[in-house]
Amino acid sequence: MLKQNGSTDAQSDREIVITCVFNAPRELVFKVWTQPKHIEQWWGLKGFTTRVDEMDFRPGGTWRYVMCGPDGTEYPVKGVFREVVPPERIVTSDEFDQGFERVIEADLPSGTIVATTIFEDLGDKTRLILRIMHPTAEDRRKHEEMGVVAGWNSSLECLDEYLAKMVEKRVLD
Repeated sequence: MLKQNGSTDAQSDREIVITCVFNAPRELVFKVWTQPKHIEQWWGLKGFTTRVDEMDFRPGGTWRYVMCGPDGTEYPVKGVFREVVPPERIVTSDEFDQGFERVIEADLPSGTIVATTIFEDLGDKTRLILRIMHPTAEDRRKHEEMGVVAGWNSSLECLDEYLAKMVEKRVLD
């Protein structure tokens, strides 16, 4: 996986942009990004597991993931799908769910974050662009101080490893 992470391409002081290229076709990357059985195999920090509690993958549908640390601590997040254009684009709100504030000592962003994930077809590869828009520059700063970029990098490394196994085994479902 080739990565260009950070926010150099950000359109505003409220945005974080993370870009990477996977050695897997777009349809496969989109599938493992959107199906619970696959999400639970890669989403979250290395060494953590993830449980998909809810996934109504359609505009207006809700999702809820719980990342579980090695010590059993749960980090719940949720959102609402605003736009779904298979296999090109997903726009969703992204919020810390109830209880998150009790498990992490950080000044959490207070507004609703909007995440746009773009899947660009590069033949047998896929460029993924994750645009994370915050209501304010202050919310972006808080999110960065929590380690959002490092967290996404870790999760995307897990995704890269999972995709590599699927491509090697020629597993496409």
